[in-house]
Amino acid sequence: MATTADIKNGLTIEYNGKLFQIVYFQHVKPGKGPAFVRTKLKNLENGRVIDNTFTAGAKINTVRIERRPYQYLYKDDMGYNFMHMETFEQVPMMESLIEGVEFLKEGQEVEIVFHAEEEKPLSVELPAFVVVEVTYTEPGLKGDTTTNALKAATIETGSTIMVPLFIEIGEMIKVDTRTKEYVERAR
Repeated sequence: MATTADIKNGLTIEYNGKLFQIVYFQHVKPGKGPAFVRTKLKNLENGRVIDNTFTAGAKINTVRIERRPYQYLYKDDMGYNFMHMETFEQVPMMESLIEGVEFLKEGQEVEIVFHAEEEKPLSVELPAFVVVEVTYTEPGLKGDTTTNALKAATIETGSTIMVPLFIEIGEMIKVDTRTKEYVERAR
């Protein structure tokens, strides 16, 4: 059993019978009244973020989670199937538990977050950046490079993102999976 003094970003706690990860916290000591801790909690089951305030010194239940390396294999009627990189054990995951699913490619390495005591998979985390091929985009016009104009481009996973005008079909680009934005040409 921990207290609010042990709160830090990324800590997983059990709150109201559900698992939450602390996204943000702030210790507040007002001039009048008791101190408290203001937090933003992300529900690990559905991904929703809620605001919550704990009184200073309140008891919280921490939960031990583990991140394990997996490889994406294929999608079927059971969901998205992943294989553990060392034990070759396969785990199906629902689409709602995968953040950035539109950038998932076959053979890609990801991390699956597990509840350590229950051995229950909670979510799938893609790498921060992925390299993908542009499969379709309109041709850029010569001389349009002075502005920060963007155009739509379809990538190999079927998703559409905005890219600069100089990007052509067949180029490899780096995309940020958290913001879903173009970063740079891949080298």
